[in-house]
Amino acid sequence: MNAGVLIVGSGMAGVSLARELRKLDANIGITLISADAGGFYSKPNLSNALAAGKSVEQLMMTQRDALAAQLKMQIHSDVQVTAIDAQSATVATSIGDFEYQHLVLALGARPIRLSLAGDGAEDVLSVNHLDHYAEFRRALGGKSDGKKRVAILGAGLIGCEFANDLRHGGFEVEVFDLAPQALGRLLPTHAAAFFQQRMENAGVKFHFNTGIAHVEKSAHHYRLTDNHGASHNADIVLSAIGLIPETALAKASGLPVNRGIVVNGHLQVNAGKDQAPIYALGDCTEVGGLNLPFILPIMAQARAMAKTLAGTLTELHYAAMPIVVKTPACPTVVCPPPQGSNGVWQEEVGADGVRAFFVGADAKPLGFALLGSATTERQALAAQMPAWL
Repeated sequence: MNAGVLIVGSGMAGVSLARELRKLDANIGITLISADAGGFYSKPNLSNALAAGKSVEQLMMTQRDALAAQLKMQIHSDVQVTAIDAQSATVATSIGDFEYQHLVLALGARPIRLSLAGDGAEDVLSVNHLDHYAEFRRALGGKSDGKKRVAILGAGLIGCEFANDLRHGGFEVEVFDLAPQALGRLLPTHAAAFFQQRMENAGVKFHFNTGIAHVEKSAHHYRLTDNHGASHNADIVLSAIGLIPETALAKASGLPVNRGIVVNGHLQVNAGKDQAPIYALGDCTEVGGLNLPFILPIMAQARAMAKTLAGTLTELHYAAMPIVVKTPACPTVVCPPPQGSNGVWQEEVGADGVRAFFVGADAKPLGFALLGSATTERQALAAQMPAWL
């Protein structure tokens, strides 16, 4: 089988690239290989689907055949890619080999799995795509099932979003994290305390400086033992401690890998080699030392790469891109400073919100965090922040 542009991965990155490329070129051949059903849904919507009143079926925004028709491309679903031969410009899959002129790896990321002891460890759930979420919703069951207690491992962005969503759905929620605060990679100290208080007011219970070591089954629930020896009961255990870029295929194929698949400023993996070009974008990608598993970086990558594939070599640039944390109990927006920035956080805490700025040596703000009522300033402040790349 021969493909002009061959995209491996049907998540936000792969589909966004196809859409952007189709806007620029109505005739270029696009083939997409998907390990799942090949339809399109927005993964960020999984962590607030209960509050939005969305069923698993409703989260699927475009089915495979409709998506293929919209974008005039071929989609091969439920296909595993097993190898890349860069010399022959061929991808080996479970349904045969594909030749390509341009190969794009949009492989995403996989959940980090804790090494837990106990006979309930294998029952710990993670949610990273729609099938995972369907399993999670089945585990939650209906109102008559009596499953009301959910333990979440990880108080980062995804853990806190799920905690807020589950509380909205009437579940008891306890969140465990070895860090001393929520959103430890995003918020400074006082902003984190404000966030925690608002979430606790909504009914979320946090256990900081606390990790789970054992998960044991009992007749009707799970017993969790933490690193302090204390026990906790839960009906469902959800792990949300983070993601790791999916790099195994690239590494096995001899492509450069660090944290993510290493690309240059044009998102090309094999630049300068006498081979058909290979690119990468999305959660699996590392560019300029940055691996940014967020929507705005993915969209910037998709737009830049589409221009390159359409014939105009385009370098990727990242403007400052605020991260919106979907926790209605405490609206939160964070614009981290560029990687490697030196400075300190300056925080203004009010009764209804927090304004925090990461300030460099020249007293200029390099990043910000806005909580509560202060989030209305997001757009104006973002325009003042330095570019990330």
